Amino acid sequence: MHQDQLNQQLMDYIYNSPTPYHATENAKALLKKHGYIELFEKEAWSIQENSKYYVTRNDSSLIAFKTPSKNLISDGFRMAGAHTDSPCLKIKPNGEKSFQNYLQFGVEIYGGALLSTWFDRDLSLAGKVTGVDSNKQLKSTLIDFKKPIAILPNLAIHLNRTANTGFAINKETHMPPICFQDFDGEDKTSFQDELLKEVQKSSDIQNILNADLSFYDYQKPSLVGLKNDFISCARLDNLLSSYVLLESLIQSNDDFGQLIVLNDHEEVGSNSSSGACGNFLHSLLKRIFTDEESLSRAIDSSVMISCDNAHGIHPNFPEKHESLHAPILNMGPAIKNNANQKYASDCESSSIFELAAQAANIPLQKFVIRQDMGCGSTIGPITATKLGIKTVDVGVPTFAMHSIRETAGSRDSYYLFQVLKKIFETRHFL
Repeated sequence: MHQDQLNQQLMDYIYNSPTPYHATENAKALLKKHGYIELFEKEAWSIQENSKYYVTRNDSSLIAFKTPSKNLISDGFRMAGAHTDSPCLKIKPNGEKSFQNYLQFGVEIYGGALLSTWFDRDLSLAGKVTGVDSNKQLKSTLIDFKKPIAILPNLAIHLNRTANTGFAINKETHMPPICFQDFDGEDKTSFQDELLKEVQKSSDIQNILNADLSFYDYQKPSLVGLKNDFISCARLDNLLSSYVLLESLIQSNDDFGQLIVLNDHEEVGSNSSSGACGNFLHSLLKRIFTDEESLSRAIDSSVMISCDNAHGIHPNFPEKHESLHAPILNMGPAIKNNANQKYASDCESSSIFELAAQAANIPLQKFVIRQDMGCGSTIGPITATKLGIKTVDVGVPTFAMHSIRETAGSRDSYYLFQVLKKIFETRHFL
């Protein structure tokens, strides 16, 4: 696989994955295409050597893995992790609201969204819907309107003279998008009726009970720049990593145990059954290694590469970075370090990643947050704490993280793919 092919497939994957549910569904389809067998947590498992499997939880998190023909306990798993969720606007359960003849939706802000970027964008709507089918059975389905159905208009500068000098956005009153208008004398439009029509395109649900619906940027991803140096796209944090993990796993040889985990809810702290704080990964490993001694031995022989985008130094705001630890787009993935354990990288785990990068002839960078600024975190420290596994945090440098559209280097996705593939395929790094 070459760089242009990877980037095009990456952009297609992200565009077709407006929610964690869709990202997981599309990951499943890709894995099925390459011979992976689906497992279900409620069923008994019989894991075979030299086989490929995947399992999902909550329709929004996924683990896929390969078992080798021998030495899984002594060699362990080469693991990599990312997350499927991104900051967005989620419709409240009783979200419909009206003003004059405008129909709007009250929303909850999911994660640390850069709110100003959501204004004046073509917004569509997607998510998961649960209801009762024609047989009175509970059923869920995924929906995606796949067209612009809403907009969040800015207030004109004439009416908001402080808009460019520090206007504060109110999450409750300023963020409800406008969906449509109803006029007297016309047939009244019901959003619930329109939603049911959308649901019934893929399901025989007759009565909707609950829905988890998110607005998303309808604009397609693009390569940007005179030399196509950049990828401009929604949800690069962290579907870029998710897709690169999938391709790294699929394209690697089958000599060693390999595993990827794509968790939901990282942007809100990972505290859920499908988040990294849940038992999804630990439970799966216990079912593969059926006794505690084998599990402990395998974990000590394993490594986790936690992949989540890093802050690239912005040429208009260089003062926001510490100059010696300021990643530049298209100059390789960054190893993320934090003395206070916001990232899980340590001397040994960082060296494993660096050796693999050297073997693949891939450039690397180092990222440390300025000491007078706040530091985010990842699934890395959580996974390291839960499992006791060697973990390194790495990420592709990115501009405008948590914007409705983020920007990454078009070379870096391929660099990350090459390093992960090298780790998956090589014995001596562990």
